[in-house]
Amino acid sequence: MTTTEGTNPELERSLTLLWSGRAKGRRGPRAQLSVERIAQAAVDIADADGLEALSMQRIAKELGFSPMSLYNHVPNKEMLLEVAADIGAGAPPDLTGITDFRQAVRQWVEKLWTGLQLRPWMMRVPLDHASLGPHQMAWLEQLMRHLVAAGLAGRQASVAALHLTAVVRGTAQISVNLTTNRKTDAGIPRPVADVAHLVAGYLDPEQFPALSGVLAAETGADDAELEQTAGDGLPFELSFGVDRFLDGVEAWVARGNRRD
Repeated sequence: MTTTEGTNPELERSLTLLWSGRAKGRRGPRAQLSVERIAQAAVDIADADGLEALSMQRIAKELGFSPMSLYNHVPNKEMLLEVAADIGAGAPPDLTGITDFRQAVRQWVEKLWTGLQLRPWMMRVPLDHASLGPHQMAWLEQLMRHLVAAGLAGRQASVAALHLTAVVRGTAQISVNLTTNRKTDAGIPRPVADVAHLVAGYLDPEQFPALSGVLAAETGADDAELEQTAGDGLPFELSFGVDRFLDGVEAWVARGNRRD
């Protein structure tokens, strides 16, 4: 790919790398080493041992090649993370035939949420260009179709998709952090009510009246109520936010705001 005036050479190199495995019409035996194979090995290592274990040396050892052979395909660690994040995203849910806007979006959210719970290391990969890869763009395409069909146009749909993705990723990140920090010395997760009670003990109700009231309510609730999930498996903290997001989109469109 050649660069043109006004473009970002680094971005173009990233796009070339991310989309290199999508070229059509190639014949002959499969290459021994490719960007996709290197990226898949990176995903397997991160799944097994976390992002900290990921290195060119480790991948080279797993694949039976020298580290220099890998650099001929993936020039640096940053781009390795980009292609690994794209491969790790996997295929988006197939929302073809779903005509209910809310159902389609919630199904998309549920699949993304589940994927991030299974691969929490994905949330630690810098997103400089990763969202421009073929897998990530396929996810965006599935969501965008239903946002456009619901009545959002142009930049409205783009911003709505960005906001919804940020909500899911942010909630997933907080969930992972809380699960890790809530564990006892034996590694057993503490009940939500226990955590609320511990935190409430440090708050002055006069200085933090709203927080104190909310935490008091959580302390008084049983843990099953606090850990409730929606019918599609979404936790309450995510389901509530997604539903209010969808309420807002529907209200916006209903008022006739269909243009930028």
